[in-house]
Amino acid sequence: MATILTVDDSPSIRQMIKLSLAPTGHAVVEAGDGSEGLARAKAQSFDLVITDLNMPVMNGMQMIKALRALPSFVGVPIVFLTTESDDAVKQEAKAAGATGWITKPFKPEQLLAVVAKLVRA
Repeated sequence: MATILTVDDSPSIRQMIKLSLAPTGHAVVEAGDGSEGLARAKAQSFDLVITDLNMPVMNGMQMIKALRALPSFVGVPIVFLTTESDDAVKQEAKAAGATGWITKPFKPEQLLAVVAKLVRA
């Protein structure tokens, strides 16, 4: 199955993502902000990144731009999982390199469907 990086400053959201994905065989690696997520991404390869937008240290938009600058992240799907639903922010995210968008709160089956669509396991 896939190795997925989840980046969110909320431990409960990271836990909910892990509880949703782990039973289906996915390996989930967690990071608490964009800077930590970027460091993990440089140290290991991932099949998918799920990130929050609003985080301390480095936000999700900054992290996506940094990831897209890495040759190893060309073609890796990146999904925003955030409370933001503003169309202008969505357009900025798409321009930065985001593949998709899920609005919090999310249902586990919604997350699983997006992962199944984006990951070729």
